[in-house]
Amino acid sequence: MSISRRQVLVGGGLGVLGGAALLVPTRSIDAKSISRLAPGDMPRPFQTALTQAPILQPDSTGIDPVDGAPVRYFTLTEMAATAAILPRLKTPILGYNGMFPGPTISLDQGTKAVLRVRNQLPAVHPFDGHPLTTSTHLHGSASLPQYDGYASDITSPGFRKDYRYPNAQPARTLWYHDHGVHYTALNVYSGLVGQYHLHDPLERALLPQGRYDVALSISDAIFAANGTLSYTDDSHSGLWGDVILVNGRPWPVMKVQKRIYRFRILNCCISRSLRPSLSTGDPVTFVGVDGGLLPLSQTVGSWRHSSAERYEILVDFRKYSTGQRIVLRNLSNPNNVDYDYTNRIMAFDVTDEPVDVSDPTWNTIPAQLATNNPVMALSPSEARKVRKFRVKRDDVTNMWNINGETWQDVISSGYKRVIADPGLGDVEIWEFENSSGGWFHPLHIHLIDFKILSRNGRPPFAYEKGPKDVVYIGEGETVRLLMKFGPHKGRYMLHCHNLPHEDHDMMVQFRVGPEDNFDPNDPITAAPATWDG
Repeated sequence: MSISRRQVLVGGGLGVLGGAALLVPTRSIDAKSISRLAPGDMPRPFQTALTQAPILQPDSTGIDPVDGAPVRYFTLTEMAATAAILPRLKTPILGYNGMFPGPTISLDQGTKAVLRVRNQLPAVHPFDGHPLTTSTHLHGSASLPQYDGYASDITSPGFRKDYRYPNAQPARTLWYHDHGVHYTALNVYSGLVGQYHLHDPLERALLPQGRYDVALSISDAIFAANGTLSYTDDSHSGLWGDVILVNGRPWPVMKVQKRIYRFRILNCCISRSLRPSLSTGDPVTFVGVDGGLLPLSQTVGSWRHSSAERYEILVDFRKYSTGQRIVLRNLSNPNNVDYDYTNRIMAFDVTDEPVDVSDPTWNTIPAQLATNNPVMALSPSEARKVRKFRVKRDDVTNMWNINGETWQDVISSGYKRVIADPGLGDVEIWEFENSSGGWFHPLHIHLIDFKILSRNGRPPFAYEKGPKDVVYIGEGETVRLLMKFGPHKGRYMLHCHNLPHEDHDMMVQFRVGPEDNFDPNDPITAAPATWDG
């Protein structure tokens, strides 16, 4: 078919992440492919096995002298490496401990973590020469501002920073990723992502554990002819790759027993949204969202899944025949760019491996889960204020903004400018209107979980009826969110998680509590990076 194309330079073949010149189709037009790989190098669906990232082991353990809580000490090193993604070629990446995705961190609620992140990356990124400074964000954690991955709190190559995580929240799927100012998209796309699992007694009792608790980190990519990643953000609009990766493998296959499995699905594409469904037409059961377990499980046939959202689902393989293949499809959503094989994600092959029936979760789908979650117990009548926000694009500058404000405005103010100033413990309603025609926006609010009240005046989707920290705002949609601010005071970010939008420049900040002359938790100065000598 005939499509309009434009020339975009992506990388110069330099350093660890070489690239190539690439012709890029305009947005919202289906095309066969975009990668420049030779036919024998282009991966095809269902030719490789699903793998799991290793669990990161602590360097040491200890006790917090203040409250007596257990502490685990970990180290992650950001470094350049290569990954075996393609059939015959190696792909240079940036990875935590040299892996993509990075190792999974798994902890129990109440066990604190100190995560030392060492920046051992090259001095500059070869795509565009930007300095490879980083800022690590544990997405979903109620961290103090100086440990939250504040975009301008950067760690330079050769330096390190210790991040402290309280892990006091209920069980949930979190993830850690780079949040470096203005280059988050490139750094995340290059591989700086990993999952982080927080457990509690309720979740352990109700849901599958161990090998039946499966992390799925979904991303997409474009490849140059030599196997390196190619990058374009289409005038700051977004990147949509033609190769779907799950845990760093193209369209993998997982062998499953005839039992119930739990899948922690993270969309870590930097722009693409997904609409997953099973090829059998059978529904799945939603048990968890960004902020933890749902109050009640929800049966869903397909769902919109934007960048940075995490959904935990149960899939019942008991009904299928030995040897049967079930495909996790991608039905896509408006305002994506789709290719030949982006309509599928991965596959499951049913085996006759014996099932351990002594594990009660093998055939149990709980109806009730976290029925006393405080976020879901909030009532609109508790709100002290209603704030309205509009997300849109400036067609002259190609820059994105929230209520006309950008991160550059924050920088220019000496990091003082805020778009909202709720008090500690305040309950508020925030309303977001998407007036940028032709786009969807996954909005992320740091620090807190929220309850979705409505979408265009209607109830939220069934799978959204739990505590969230990212909300999908489709074209022409207005969503209302209810939230309580805490447990910390200080400055936190609000931004679009289509990462090219965030970088150009759809990010602002809010402040919880009054402005102090001296802020002991200043996100840039309170816990600076130190030389990693």
